[in-house]
Amino acid sequence: MNLELVTNTEVVHKQVYCGHPSGNNGENEPAEITYPTTEVVGHGSFGVVFTTTIKETDEDVAIKKVLQDRRFKNRELEIMKLLKHPNIIDLKYYFYEKDSHGEVYLNLILDYMPQSLYQRLRHFVHIPSAMPRLEIKCYMYQLFKSLNYLHNFALVCHRDIKPQNLLVDPNTCALKICDFGSAKQLKPTEPNVSYICSRYYRAPELIFGATHYSNQIDVWSSGCVMAELLLGQPMFPGESGIDQLVEIIKILGTPSRQEICAMNPNYMEHKFPQIKPIPLSRVFKKEDEQTVQFLADTLKYDPMERFNALQCLCSSYFDELRHAQGQLKQIVDSLQLLQFEYDTELAHLTQDQLEAVRLKLQPTQIR
Repeated sequence: MNLELVTNTEVVHKQVYCGHPSGNNGENEPAEITYPTTEVVGHGSFGVVFTTTIKETDEDVAIKKVLQDRRFKNRELEIMKLLKHPNIIDLKYYFYEKDSHGEVYLNLILDYMPQSLYQRLRHFVHIPSAMPRLEIKCYMYQLFKSLNYLHNFALVCHRDIKPQNLLVDPNTCALKICDFGSAKQLKPTEPNVSYICSRYYRAPELIFGATHYSNQIDVWSSGCVMAELLLGQPMFPGESGIDQLVEIIKILGTPSRQEICAMNPNYMEHKFPQIKPIPLSRVFKKEDEQTVQFLADTLKYDPMERFNALQCLCSSYFDELRHAQGQLKQIVDSLQLLQFEYDTELAHLTQDQLEAVRLKLQPTQIR
């Protein structure tokens, strides 16, 4: 662990390590970079985010600075080293530094994106106006592309999908997932903490205290994000963990015994008041049938009944992108939405499944 004392001069010189070392032996030789003194663009419980430009490459970057516990490896760093996908914020470099109190900080140098999806939605809420439905569709397609890669190739569950952790460029409609501070490679034999994920986006199995949940919690969160983009406000705005469940039941109705068993068998004998579901077409009055059906497929109590990320990509909701013309086709082509990497996005499929998926996805290219 290379440590440097924090300085605040006009131009910063840093010895950094590459996010994805290219050497055959996997060794990560340090490199030298310089950048102007940075400005803070965000902060949270994790630490601080700065933006700057690397002089050597003229790249705009974000630097995420987090307190490092010397006793443990940083899980976010270890996971980010594994990830390389157009819809995931890329780890370019990282370095450690020590402040005047002897505290060690890890700095992750990441792709820069102009704003979060939360900020983009607030822009439309303040106008006030609805976010364009095609813009939502482009963002959601990229979100499920990244989740398909995360879940099936990297074997990583993000565990905190929300508008604040999705970065976008409204000029190009590009989207990238960020903040892997809660992410984990889930193992079926190992329990996990259930108090994970931000409240409005928490899958019901987490609220039921499940510790052997799956990557499907990310799909529920994504359905909640899409619903919020359509409604202009959270779909399930619970004020506490239990209130969150009440908000879900108010719309989806009381889960059946079978659904409760699928979420957490320990609650099988629990008696819940019987509430009838409200048809989603009444909640989303302005949306077409395909949009409503797609939301229904992502917001199912039973994680096994819920669409997985690849099933979401194959949904007829996205046919408009596959058959795009004119300006929309230019956006689809420039974002390479219909291009897939076989090894990282489709290799988990059998030959029969691949043929069926190919028919649905209509990829322009499988590399």
